[in-house]
Formats: sequence, C-alpha cells, structure tokens
Amino acid sequence: MPDHFEKLDFELEAAIVILQTRRNIPAAEADEYIGGLMIMNDMSARKLQMEEMLLNLGPAKGKDFSTAIGPILVTLDELQQYEVPCKKIILEKSWEPFHEMFCEWHTSKRGQLKRYDWTFAEIIERCSYGVNLMPGDIIGSGTVGTGCFLELNGTG
Repeated sequence: MPDHFEKLDFELEAAIVILQTRRNIPAAEADEYIGGLMIMNDMSARKLQMEEMLLNLGPAKGKDFSTAIGPILVTLDELQQYEVPCKKIILEKSWEPFHEMFCEWHTSKRGQLKRYDWTFAEIIERCSYGVNLMPGDIIGSGTVGTGCFLELNGTG
C-alpha cells in the first residue's frame, strides 16, 4: 500500500515481554508479570496515521509489516543497578525507569526512560483491563523523547 511507505518513520522505544497469563493486573503487582525488557524500534506509517488521527479517535489504523525488537531480553534483576527515580511516583517501589537508551546509526536517536509519563506497571494495568495478557505478549512504551526519526530530521 503506497500510503504505508510515504513518510515511513521509526521510533525508539523500550518494550516488555509478558511472563504469565492474567487479566486485570493491578499496577502494584505488575512486576510479577514482566519477563524482561528490550529495545524496540516501531516502524510507523505517518501518512496513514495522520489520516486516521483526523477522526479524533487516536491512531486507530496501524500497519502490520514491521517492528524490530531485541536482540537481547534483560530481566528486571539484571537492570536493578540502573534504577533511577520515576518522573512521578505512583507505586511505593518501581523498578523503572532506567538511564539513557539510544539507537546508533551515527547516534541519531537518544532518549531517557525516566522522562516517560507512565510506568510499565501503569501500562500493564491499563492493557490488562478486561483483556487477557498472555506469555510472550510484547508491550511497547511509546517513543522516548527525540526518539522519532521524522522529529529529528525536521520533516515532521
């Protein structure tokens, strides 16, 4: 589809992998369901997305041709030493966010997870509301600041 490739973009994100099946997971219990964290580059069809957003329903139509993940899955205990305070404290303890992440191709994209508005615990709570999360499900964080290529190259 031509509109899938016009203004093709990619976004630097973090992603989690769900470890066990459950629905309606409270944020306070969410860490138990996280198998690990990895880098994700979500490819976005911006022309198609902008057409959909005109309906004020959010980006309802996506694409199903590409999202790159990995290659390494890191468990929460391996990341514990990199823990930094959250932007806002919702839970008494939260393992996230961590220090900087970046995508290197002449270091074009760089962002910090600590600047996210929502923790993965909150994202899991919302995603699992009335929905079964299954082992192996991957949930992306959304783009880190300056993690969108069109944002960086000035073409919007």
